[in-house]
Amino acid sequence: MTTSFTAFTTLDDAATAEALEARVADLDPAPYGTGVFEIEDGSGRYELGAYFTQAPDAIALALLAMVHGAPDFTISELPETDWVAHVRRELAPVDAGRFFVYGSHDADKLPADRIALKIDAAMAFGTGHHGTTLGCLKALDQLERDGLVAKNVVDIGCGTAVLAMAAAKLWPDAVLASDIDPVAVETAQANVRSNDLDGRVICLQAAGFDHDTLRSAAPFDLVFANILKAPLIALAPDMRQYCGESAYVILSGILHEQADDVIAAYKNNGFCLRMRNEHGDWTTLVLQHS
Repeated sequence: MTTSFTAFTTLDDAATAEALEARVADLDPAPYGTGVFEIEDGSGRYELGAYFTQAPDAIALALLAMVHGAPDFTISELPETDWVAHVRRELAPVDAGRFFVYGSHDADKLPADRIALKIDAAMAFGTGHHGTTLGCLKALDQLERDGLVAKNVVDIGCGTAVLAMAAAKLWPDAVLASDIDPVAVETAQANVRSNDLDGRVICLQAAGFDHDTLRSAAPFDLVFANILKAPLIALAPDMRQYCGESAYVILSGILHEQADDVIAAYKNNGFCLRMRNEHGDWTTLVLQHS
């Protein structure tokens, strides 16, 4: 069986992690992919991962780690696995309020009284199984039951676009969905087509609101942002700028102990907390622009 290799280390800040990532990308043999991710344990540290089809140069990795003040890379040899197919087999349908999130392998299980969202496992976040996505869907369901009729919706950091599609299933106006990751945007577009929502959900590549289409569509009356604490806090001033009066924001990707910091950042930008729910280790917040 063909094998692949991974190399991981951790760093104290995103800038140093990204600088090390750039150096790792220039190695020979070169990795076929790299990524920097905030570790979701509240520590504020970042993990750098690199993926190779050949054994990486362990000495070069050790030198780069030393220069950037990182621990030695942990190098692992892995058998080749179709992870998407593997995860697809493991995913069961999810009930989230009125929403029923399912894979195509479970198309025969659709309840008649649910709003169906077909999301197959893919290289983007958001199948409905994670506590953050589940919390956002339940918050959306509750807002609509309480009388919200959103006419201008955007999903920032959309991943699979499951949240954007859920909004499009509730209301007739087009929904915007953006992600900084081009793979996520491609996945989102495929899911939109699969759910017969072409023209109803518009997928864009953008960091936050940094796209002409997003800025020109503002002010929004509902914004999803299911990302992480640090980028959520950084987005707070833009949320204030691009949200209309009385607009709602649904935020997740927040560990329980991080929620108060996020709430404080949004209160400082003119938002009031309206709802807070917890699923597993994760908190979902609903705030309203005042």
